Amino acid sequence: QVQLVESGGGLVQTGGSLGLSCAASGIIFRIDRMGWYRQAPGKQRELVAHITTGGRTNYADSVKGRFTISRDNAKNTVYLQMNSLKPEDTAVYYCYVRHYSGAYVDYWGQGTQVTVSS
Repeated sequence: QVQLVESGGGLVQTGGSLGLSCAASGIIFRIDRMGWYRQAPGKQRELVAHITTGGRTNYADSVKGRFTISRDNAKNTVYLQMNSLKPEDTAVYYCYVRHYSGAYVDYWGQGTQVTVSS
């Protein structure tokens, strides 16, 4: 079983910055992809960014050039640096990891609120 603990988030003004982190713990064999999703009120959960073990990244078009995802494989931690925040970035952000121990299983964090005021 893998547990994810998120930290960061909060309230920031338009144009500001926030950082999120998510640490995985428990019985870990191999973590494949790590990433972040977000869900705004009344909307579906959407991918924000993900990063592979080798460091390849993928971003939603809406955050390209503003958000940066990174990971520390030794610490089983993924980070999301969010700059130039906009009110439309307001959402609950969830981290996830794709874990392999004979089969791939996705684990999710509890979610952290990011609110961008105009």
